[in-house]
Amino acid sequence: MGKARSAGGAPAGARGGRARPSANPFEVKVNRQKFQVLGRKTRHDVGLPGVSRARALRKRSQTLLKEYKERDKSNVFRDKRFGEYNTHISPEEKMLKRFALEQQRQHEKKSTYRLNEDEELTHYGQSLADVEKCNDVVDSDSDAEDQGALSAELTAAHFGGGGGLLHKKTSQQQGEEREQPKSRRELIDELIAKSKQEKRERQAQREDALELTEKLDQDWKEIQTLLARKTPKSESKDGREKPKPDAYDVMVRELGFEMKAQPSNRMKTEEELAKEEQERLRRLEAERLRRMLGKDEDECIKRPKHMSADDLSDGFVLDKDDRRLLSYKDGKMNAEEEPGGEEEEPGGEEEEGESKEEEGDGSSTGDPEESDGPDGHSDLESDVESEDGSERPQGQQHPTRGEPSAADGREAARAELPYTFAAPESYEELTSLLLGRSMEEQLLVVERIQKCNHPSLAAGNKAKLEKLFGFLLEYVGDLATSDPPDLGVIDKLVVQLYSLCQMFPEAASDAVKFVLRDAMHEMEGVVETRGHAAFPGLDVLVYLKIAGILFPTSDFWHPVTTPALLCMSQLLTKCPVQSLQDVVKGLFVCCVFLDYVSLSRRFIPELISFLVGILYIATPNKQSRGYMLVHPFRALGKNSELLLVSDEKDMASWPRRSLSLQWAVGLRAQSETEANHTRLSCLAVCLALVKRCVLTYGTLPSFHDIMRPLRALLTEHLAAHDRPPELQLSPVSQELSQSILMEMENQPQHYPPLVCEKSKPVPLKLFTPRLVKVLEFGKKQGSTREEQERRRLVHKHKREFKGAVREIRKDNQFLARMQLAEIVQRDAERKRKVKQLFNSLATQEGEWKALKRKKFKK
Repeated sequence: MGKARSAGGAPAGARGGRARPSANPFEVKVNRQKFQVLGRKTRHDVGLPGVSRARALRKRSQTLLKEYKERDKSNVFRDKRFGEYNTHISPEEKMLKRFALEQQRQHEKKSTYRLNEDEELTHYGQSLADVEKCNDVVDSDSDAEDQGALSAELTAAHFGGGGGLLHKKTSQQQGEEREQPKSRRELIDELIAKSKQEKRERQAQREDALELTEKLDQDWKEIQTLLARKTPKSESKDGREKPKPDAYDVMVRELGFEMKAQPSNRMKTEEELAKEEQERLRRLEAERLRRMLGKDEDECIKRPKHMSADDLSDGFVLDKDDRRLLSYKDGKMNAEEEPGGEEEEPGGEEEEGESKEEEGDGSSTGDPEESDGPDGHSDLESDVESEDGSERPQGQQHPTRGEPSAADGREAARAELPYTFAAPESYEELTSLLLGRSMEEQLLVVERIQKCNHPSLAAGNKAKLEKLFGFLLEYVGDLATSDPPDLGVIDKLVVQLYSLCQMFPEAASDAVKFVLRDAMHEMEGVVETRGHAAFPGLDVLVYLKIAGILFPTSDFWHPVTTPALLCMSQLLTKCPVQSLQDVVKGLFVCCVFLDYVSLSRRFIPELISFLVGILYIATPNKQSRGYMLVHPFRALGKNSELLLVSDEKDMASWPRRSLSLQWAVGLRAQSETEANHTRLSCLAVCLALVKRCVLTYGTLPSFHDIMRPLRALLTEHLAAHDRPPELQLSPVSQELSQSILMEMENQPQHYPPLVCEKSKPVPLKLFTPRLVKVLEFGKKQGSTREEQERRRLVHKHKREFKGAVREIRKDNQFLARMQLAEIVQRDAERKRKVKQLFNSLATQEGEWKALKRKKFKK
């Protein structure tokens, strides 16, 4: 402290006059410097922290503390008296103006809320002010207006407290009639009789009033008919005609008579729909099984017995039907025992049901002339036949006529497709259900398996349907590898695969990835041993197509479609083209590639290279420029002219049609003409794919560089007219080539061509000295005035930001201290009150004990 003070005892820095004099020298803080620099003006070398802290505390007490105490208060007193703070108006003028404003306010309120101030509102001739007093009490037993209050006698008798009233009444009766007083029971009976009599009188009065009202209404109607005057037709014709309604009135009337919308039933949930579908299939399956077993649908319904027109119904009742039922078994008559007899076996009910079935079948399938004739008594004849069945030969029995038709119905029911299926637990079970059936039946079987085993119907159905997806995928592969491949069934089964994939996307993705991984592992093993691999079978190609249908192909990365894209890239680069079968498979992969990138427009270099190779093997081999072949194609070799066609007759006879996938499974050409037609079809498909690529990649900046090899091939070979007649293409192929070239030319160029940057000229050597600015220590050099101003503002912003954060922290600390002081004060007040309460209770207890001791001594 002695070092910081000067010889005169004043604090350091006080000579400059920046620090205010303080009575207490301990409140002064001196900010010492490490070393002094001549000419540097120092600021804040002396500070008064105590004074600053007291000033900040006083300021927060006046502002922040006041806001904290009024945080939950919203009342504000505002003096809205006219001219209260206007010194230019005299008190008399203030009073007159205030009186005028008050009168105006009252006048506006009356005119707003009281429409008729001078009129008195009434209801049925009675003032509403009197009605609102509610003087009349309505009786609960009557609707009359003049009856409202309960009598004193009835109240005293029924609600208690009427003893004095009864005694009072008896005393009055003794004084008036000089009779014996009545008992309580007699008084209650009299009150009840009196109340019933009054009620009957009121009812009679009400009925009389209703009759009188009806009579008055009838008289008024008669008078009204006399007052009504009908306008003669002559006068109506002389007057103006009734105007016809315009279109708007007609539309309004039509809308008025239009049927209103009816409320519809709520939409059912997926679980409810699945349950209803399962119940429907079960009901249909039960009906099919009943038809297959030959049971009648109405076997449980008892048919009414026939009653003749001559029957007198004289009450003759049979306890049981003692007629014997006639049935046929294996073409022989079989007279069964009486149903329900004493000697009936335990299975008698079933035998009775079967006999009734057979009898019903015979009667329902009998001769139509006997059963359906308008005047024919088929029931009478059937009764006669049942009674005299033993006298007729077997060939004349009517039930035998219906026997073949019932058998046909059972056979048809057996041949009919079941309606319910259990989910297959293995692939062999699925193939046993599907093989040997038509395409429609196979699709129906798969659909019914899904409906009968919906995940919402049982807990384990989800796992069953997940297995079903894998089985269906394997079944599709078998259909694709069969000879010939059943592509129609595969096309329809994709719909079922899609529905299962939507229900279980994770299981479906795992199944598809497993199939693709298996195919890729097999191809990679062949490539490692031989250096190249053949194109896979049609089943793998179908799996690639199905993967693009089931899963999104426009994602940047997808767990299924991204590996599928890599798989197709490997097929186009690792599998050489050695036959027409390989060409068809490669073109199919290119089609699938374009389907994958149709939305994302992702560039696939393998696709362009493969199409260049296909176009190359369709042209005669000669020295070419502007393009280069890549693996697996070769410029010269055995298959370098695989698609080249030189027969003019085959070109002329070629019908343009789509290329069949039958060639992908090893279909052999029957003749050279058919092979040439297949080559031309492959070339047409390749040109169509090139056109799709032009339209897909037309927006890329490097489009013209990408399509340069294709343009060179189309310009030099395919679209060239200087080729020999035997090497020229068909008119269709030439037309496609010309259209592709036109599309390429029409695509704009999205970037300017690259040019070499021009170098600046080398200046001549001059003898002008170079001026180098001397850097000063501590100064920020190398900046303009704007940059210096920006740095100053950034520095100021940082400083102000730190200051604001510091002030906010101090405000929070101040509020925390105030809250703690309030809590301490409330606790102290509560303790004081509790202590005072205990003191008062102790004083009362002492006074009570003293009083008790005093009484005990006495």
